[in-house]
Amino acid sequence: MSARAGFALPVRRRQPGKTIAVLGITAIVVLAFWSIDVNWARLADLPGELLRYGGLMFAAPNWEKLPEALWQTWRSLEMAWVGTILSILIATPLSLLAARGFGPTWLRMLLRGLFSLIRAVPEIIIAIVVLSVTGLTPFTGALALAVNGVGTLGKWGYESVEAVPRGPIEAAHAAGGTTTEVLRWGVWPQAAPAFWSFWLYRFEINVRSSAVLGLIGVGGIGDMLTSYTQYREWSTVGVLLIVVIVVTVLVDWASGTIRRRITRGRIARAAQ
Repeated sequence: MSARAGFALPVRRRQPGKTIAVLGITAIVVLAFWSIDVNWARLADLPGELLRYGGLMFAAPNWEKLPEALWQTWRSLEMAWVGTILSILIATPLSLLAARGFGPTWLRMLLRGLFSLIRAVPEIIIAIVVLSVTGLTPFTGALALAVNGVGTLGKWGYESVEAVPRGPIEAAHAAGGTTTEVLRWGVWPQAAPAFWSFWLYRFEINVRSSAVLGLIGVGGIGDMLTSYTQYREWSTVGVLLIVVIVVTVLVDWASGTIRRRITRGRIARAAQ
């Protein structure tokens, strides 16, 4: 119909770069599967093995270890809390300096590169480096969580600052405010709900990560879980898993509820 009306159909643009990238990624994935020495025939036995070990862990849990499991879980929560507080104290001012318009270009690029570098290193690798100085203590796990949290909170922070409406910022500048005053009165009232939400979400992440850090012996429920798994005491492992799951779900629920209240409160205030 378009041809009869005298209109030429648009020519679809070729994107050789995109095609090459897709083929390259596909080749890498295929080669990765072929290079892994996996006994694919054992996958058929996986459901049965899961049922067998599930029965060993949860058929008759060893509830005598519950008090110790709760105590070690509390130590993991302390580790996560201290790591979150330290990362907030360090990342918040750095994220403000990394935001466009509030810090020199060289410092902004340096901080953003630092945040990216930190995020590229898992918490467990950071903990292995830190423990050479602090030893195998819960404080080692807290420091590892704090360092990793600086990377994520720093990125989330400067993105939140750059996303706030420019009106109050321009008004603070027009009134002769300094950079500190502009951040305090033009940026922070708008960005604070997002910052609080990110801080709570980071605490959720740290709670889960603290259990993983216990695998290298820094304490907490993860350390206890590793020990009893190595000795094949499955009834105790079942109790530990129940405690970990329940505590993690409760922390996620509480944090999510608070974050929703903060976010909805900001929306409600904006609508008034």
